This record gives sequence, C-alpha cells and structure tokens, in this order.
Amino acid sequence: MRRSVLQFSSCLLLFLLAGPLGSSPALASFDYNDALNKTLLFFEAQRSGKLPEKQRVRWRGDSALKDGFEQGVSPNLDLHLHLFSRDAALNPEDVGVDLVGGYYDGGGHVKYGFPMAFTMTILSWGAVEYAKELTAASQLEYTLEAIRWGTDYLIKAHNKPDILWAQVGNGESDHFCWQRAEDMTTPRTAYKLDSNNPGSDLAAETAAAMAAASMAFKPYDSRYSQLLLLHAQQLFVFADEFRGRYDTRVTVAQDYYPSTSGYMDELLWAAAWLFRATGDAKYLKYVVDNANEFGGTGMAYNSTLAQFQDKAEYFLCANLQKNNGYDVDVTPGGLLFVDENNNMQYASLSAFLLAVYSDYLFSTNAELSCADAKLKPMDILTFAQSQADYILGKNPKSMSYLVGFGATFPTHLHHRDASIESIKTMPDPVGCVEGFESWFKRNESDPNLLAGALVGGPDRNDSFMDERWNHEQTEPTTYSAAPLVGLFAKLHSVFKNSGNSTGGPQTSSAAGDHSKPEGPVTFVHSVTNSWRQNETTMYRHRVVVKNVSGKTITELKLQIDGLTGHLWGLQPADGKNVFTLPKWLPEVKPEQEFDFVYVQEGPQAHISVLSCN
Repeated sequence: MRRSVLQFSSCLLLFLLAGPLGSSPALASFDYNDALNKTLLFFEAQRSGKLPEKQRVRWRGDSALKDGFEQGVSPNLDLHLHLFSRDAALNPEDVGVDLVGGYYDGGGHVKYGFPMAFTMTILSWGAVEYAKELTAASQLEYTLEAIRWGTDYLIKAHNKPDILWAQVGNGESDHFCWQRAEDMTTPRTAYKLDSNNPGSDLAAETAAAMAAASMAFKPYDSRYSQLLLLHAQQLFVFADEFRGRYDTRVTVAQDYYPSTSGYMDELLWAAAWLFRATGDAKYLKYVVDNANEFGGTGMAYNSTLAQFQDKAEYFLCANLQKNNGYDVDVTPGGLLFVDENNNMQYASLSAFLLAVYSDYLFSTNAELSCADAKLKPMDILTFAQSQADYILGKNPKSMSYLVGFGATFPTHLHHRDASIESIKTMPDPVGCVEGFESWFKRNESDPNLLAGALVGGPDRNDSFMDERWNHEQTEPTTYSAAPLVGLFAKLHSVFKNSGNSTGGPQTSSAAGDHSKPEGPVTFVHSVTNSWRQNETTMYRHRVVVKNVSGKTITELKLQIDGLTGHLWGLQPADGKNVFTLPKWLPEVKPEQEFDFVYVQEGPQAHISVLSCN
C-alpha cells in the first residue's frame, strides 16, 4: 500500500470543526444507500477470529482462533488489568497476548497492523463526519460495528504502553498457499514493537485510529470512547519517545506495507487527531512546532496552519484538474489515476477527502481558489460524485467495480475466501497446494459473492481484466473500501432520488414497494439500476425479505412468478421458478433480513411463500 495521498490528510484535519454541507437535492446516478450497505458487508467478510451470531455474511466461518499462541498466549488471561501500568508484573514474553480478531487486509490472511490501523482511522472519520447521514441511511450501527471489530483487536495488540503487536502471519508463506481462512495451515507468528524495537509510524497510525474511533463512539458509548482515547494518548507517547521505522524491525512487512515516507507524517497525523479528539492545545502545538522538520512548512504559528491549508488545497485542485497543468492523471473515462497496482485506493480516498472539504467550505461560505478556477462546494462534491459513479458503473466498460452492485461486476477475484467454496457447504479442508490447483486456476466465477468489495480497478486506459491471477486489478482491500462508507453516506443524503444507473429519467416506479405480508415474511421491492441492452431496457430488481413471524424460519420456499431473467441470492428448488434459501443461510431468525436480486426487462416479478418450517 503506497500512501502518498495520506501526506495531505493531517492538514485537512485542521478543518474538522466545520459543519456539514446542506444543499438542494438532485438526481442521483445510483442507489448510494445500497452501495453503502454492501460496502459494510465487505468488512464483515474480512473478519478474522470468532464470528458473532449476527454475522450477515453467512458463508464465512471462524478463523485464526489461536493467533498469539506462538508467543505463549492464553486467550482467557485478563491482561487488561495490566494495560496501563508501566510496572505491570506480567511480562508479555512470558504469558503472550490474545491476538484473535481484527481484519484480513485483502485476499490473503496476514493481519497487517499498518493498513488495519489506517482503515480504522478512515472508517472512524467517516462516522464522525457523517453520523447524521449514516443514521438516516440506517447504517450507523453497522459502521460502528465495523470500527469496533478493528479497534477491539488494536486494543489487544497494545497490551502495554510501550508494546504494540504489529503483525500476525507472514506474507511470504501466506502467498505460497491458496486456502480459506478457516483452513489456514501457514505459520501465525506475531511480530512486536517495543522500546528496543520501535515503530513510530505504525504506533502513531494506531494512535490516530484510536483517537478517531473515540470520537465516533463518544455519543453512544462513552466508556469505550475513553478507553480508546487512553490507548491513543499512550501510543502517541510511545511513537514519539521511541522513534524509528517499523519495517526496519518487522522486516517481513517490507515487501508488502513498507513505510515509504518514514514516520514523521504519521506523528503529525496522530497529533492532529488527538487535538481533534481532546481539544488539548498541546497536540496542535506539537503539529506547529514540528511542521518545519516533519512537514516542510514555515515556523510562525498562523503561517504554519496557513501553509497546511495551502498544501491541502493544492492537492484538491490537482485532483479537480484545475491546477494549471500540475494535475493528478485521469483515465479517458474520468477516473483519477495514480498507480497500476490497486489504483482504486487513491480514487476512493481522494473522493472522500473532496466530499469532506466541500463541507468545510460550505460551513464558512467559502470557495476553493485554484489556479484555473474558483470552485463552489457543490462543484467539488459533484467531482467526488463522478468518482463514485465511475466505481459503480458509469465508465467505459459499464461495469461496477464494487462487487455485487449492478448487473455487471468482477467475478474472478484475487481473494482466497471468495474463490473457494464456503466451508458451510464444503466442510472438508482445502490444502495449501490443492487450493491453487483446484480453485485458483478455475475458469468459473467465484462460488461466494464478496458483496461490497472494491477491487483494484482498471488501468490508465480504463482497461480491466477480470482474472483471478491479476491481483493488481482484482484484489479488494479494506483500506480501499473504508473511504466509501463516508462518501456513499454523503452522496445518499444529498442526492435524494436514487435508483437510475444512467442518470436519465427515473424508471423505478416500483422502488420501495412494500408487499403485504405473505404469511411469515414481508417483501420490499425496489429497482436499483436500469440500462439499455440491444434496444431493450433492463432493470435490476432488489428484494429485501424480512422474517416477521416471531420465530426462526428454515426451509423457506418461494414461488417467483413472472421471472424472465437471472436471479442471485437464492438457490433453485424443484419446480419452475421455485427457490429456497442459499446454502450459506440455513435459517432466518426473527426480524432478520436478507436480500436477493434479479435482472430482467419489463415489470417486477410476483413473489409468494410456498412453504416453510
């Protein structure tokens, strides 16, 4: 993960006190709420550890339940009693630390601390900035759950003030195996930072994640918020007092997540977040006092802050193509382009930053003065929307790069868990080499839908090869998806009318149609996309099924009359247009929802319940 874009992020934090953007609603090109929901599902699919009962991605199973054992772990030890004392009697090298949980970063199964911490920072920023919008979209609870799954792990990894467990697993051995997370046979060695082996960049990034998350949780769980803030403050002291690059100590990370820019930008980033979370001026003073050495700005207090703003706006103007030729490259189809390897990480983050900055400008009734033009807040948000729309299908290939969204999306992901049949339906373990021979090399589509995964995306000419071996373009990552949560929430709140894939007249007359209860369940139909195909208008229908029976339902059989196209999310049963629950969803609990989609021309199908237990 090259993080060149992130050097601009700490200067943007100086404007976080501004309020949200208010604007007149306009037509949306896509159903951003559906995209938001799917993005959050992706984080559930990336979970490591013991999965919760309410896990919505049912084809995944528990994994890596002994992480930390090689360091002498006992997961039942209550090390939190010793978290905040430098004189703690327990020695982590003697008793180990519980490192179960957290996230896999992409298509493999190493738990890298650097991208995980950054992902939590950006997810939390979206929750802080757009809590109102996420609430209105009924997605705030899922967003906070996604954050907490990561920060709970980071709390475990920071088991003493001067210790941070940086990584579990080894990228080299992981890359030699193609297995499901549930079948892992690769070493789960954990790597530690301490005062003798410092890693200021990783410790500071983790401090930023904890500080940002503390703000996200403060209105809803003040005790957890305070715990996160305490970890953030201790990690910042650790990062600042014991300086060094983490990848010189954790050398196995060098080929995967190197600290290419050093640790100074992360120290400023962490201090800025701590100032925002605490209001304590000492953190802002730290940013100003170290700006010249760390960030290349001047020395005077007000001058330094102004130079940070200048840098931020230079970056924004370059993205907006208004910087007198010194602009970020764009593809012919309009996507911001930085790198052939996982370019979507840059496009998604830039779009999120543009959306956030448009809010700051709106709150002060200001404009962005670029070399080539003066831009209003809505101009900036519209450009951010153009990047989101490219991701969702408004591009030369008419393909969504968000898996499961739209009629056409990648189906051969460079992702072990998506590409191998679920352990729920094929319980026999898949061996290390067997996975390559039987699953990696398959020409068929992935057996598991990794909904909400943002793949690496097309090249600089908008070309894309949907091939499993093509990791630069087909591997999804958590840090690419994280900015989309805030971005989609913002776009959904501003562009009220959704469901039309082309941006033309609305075709979703059935959108939001609530069917009357058919016995134990209700159906809510919506048309989420439409497009022209061979002079025919095709529609993507989404149906949300909710169990209103008050009891757990199994063996649900549905009759779908008037179905003329393809359907995803249900399993065919005996009889014409008869379907049952997918293998990964054996039961539906009371008030639980699940959805399925179908694509066809003409009106929606009629759905009824044939039987259930």
